Formats: sequence, C-alpha cells, structure tokens
Amino acid sequence: QMNSFICCLFLMRKILHTYLNRKKMQKERKTSMEKWMDLSGKVMIVTGGSQGIGEHVVKTLRNNGAAVVVADLRNNETFEKDENIFFVECNVADKKSVDSMMEQVIKKYGKIDGLLNNAGVSRPRLLVDFYGKRPEYELSEEDFDFMVNVNQKGVFLCSQAAARYMIKQKSGVIVNMSSEAGMQGSKGQSCYSGTKGAVLSYTMSWAKELGPYNIRVVGVAPSINERTPMNNDAAFEALAYTRGQDKNNVSSDYEKVIPMGRPGKLDEVADLICYLMSDRASYISGTTVNISGAMSTR
Repeated sequence: QMNSFICCLFLMRKILHTYLNRKKMQKERKTSMEKWMDLSGKVMIVTGGSQGIGEHVVKTLRNNGAAVVVADLRNNETFEKDENIFFVECNVADKKSVDSMMEQVIKKYGKIDGLLNNAGVSRPRLLVDFYGKRPEYELSEEDFDFMVNVNQKGVFLCSQAAARYMIKQKSGVIVNMSSEAGMQGSKGQSCYSGTKGAVLSYTMSWAKELGPYNIRVVGVAPSINERTPMNNDAAFEALAYTRGQDKNNVSSDYEKVIPMGRPGKLDEVADLICYLMSDRASYISGTTVNISGAMSTR
C-alpha cells in the first residue's frame, strides 16, 4: 500500500509538473507574440468594439500595447477600468456623430494610426417569401436601408473622416470588415452580402487612392464563427426559415460544410486583424484576407 501511495504521489507530481510547464510555454509564446507585434504608441479605432468580434479585437490590440478607441452605441463595462481604452458614443451611419468621434480622438491623442470598420448588422431576408408563411422574412425597404446605412454608409463615413487625418500624417491603416458572404453570396442574406461586397470594392479602390499617402487599406472576410450577439436566436430562426432548415440544426449543418470541421474562433479573427493593423503587415494593401476554414477559397 505504501508503494502504491508513493507511486501515486510521483504520478501526481509528474502531471502537475507537465501542466505547469505547458502553462509557462503558453505564457512565453503569448509574450513573444506581443513583442513581435508591438503596437505601443499606436492609436486604433474600433467601430462596434463593445461586443462580438470587435470586443475580441479591442482586447487583442490592448494586449499588444495599443491605445484603443471604442466607437459604439454602448460601452462595454469590462473596458471601463482600462485607461487606455477610450469609449466614444458613435452612430457610424450619422456623419455628425462620426465627425464628432474623430475630433474627440484627435483632441485626446493627436493622431489616428488605425481604423477597423467593424460595426455591422444583419437581418436574414428572402428577396421574395416563396414559402408564403413568414412575410416578415421578406426583404423590406426598411430592412434594406438599415443594413446599407450601417454596413456600407458607415464604412464610407468613418473611412473618409479618418483618411482626412491620415493624409495629413502620411500614415495609417484602414481595415474593413467584409464577409465570405460578400465574396460568393449567401441564400437568405442577399442584402447583407451586397453590403459586404461593396466593402470589398471600397477596399480595393481606396487602397489605390490612399497608397501614395502611405495609407494601407485592407479587408478581412470571416465566414462562420462562434456565435455573437448579431447571431442570436432570432437571427438563427430567420436564417433557418430563409434556407428551409430546422432552426435547431443551423449550427450543426454549418460544421458539415466547413472543411476544417468547426466554426472560426473570434480570437482567430482578432489575431488576423491585429496583425494587419501592425507594421508587420506594412506592404499588405488593397486585398481582402479570407479567414473561413477553407469554406471559401477565393
């Protein structure tokens, strides 16, 4: 019995040692990554930064040393204790609100190094409700205006306002959040896909216009990710209807069509964006990076 007890203690000690070593390596790897992508002294604006992908981007930028401006309709309470996260209430679809936000950033920091156009909305809708059961899921003019104003007009207003300052600085980066749906369309999401397709074109065109001023413009096109507030139960129900699916099987059906067999992680998208906003990506401009687990290979 004594020998068994000693063997058990030895095994537990070995397991604990292995665990601690693994945690140490993870910490060292994270520290090394943060040093490699050092954003100290940079001022980055994240629209829609209070939740979803934006929230993860804000945290990743902060972990890499940047001062981050969260431009959103509501603040994230977890950010309030960090003096290097500056919340500005902003409606990206309203020019006065956007201009005011930019002015507050300049007043506080004196510059803008990067802008992530992340604020976005989606309402799954059919062009025509050919099922004839849920007319509220047929695309209305109000639905159309809502998505276009935030996803398309908002990107234009924020980019234009930020670019005015970046041109004077002769430096800066604008990252536009597009979508895999904007690259190849999506059943039940024609309007949303259209706005994201427009963002793809903005990215290519603005990169050509702003390149001479040392301003990069890059796009990111995520596909199916971990659920966010935008993909709530109501959105899943609407999407399931437009695609003739059982709302309880939407997530499992997704996993069957993704070659890597799982949705993307929000931190994976945030890591990519952080890299693109860093000086490590100093020659990447005019392109949109697909991050979809090979669901789309465009």
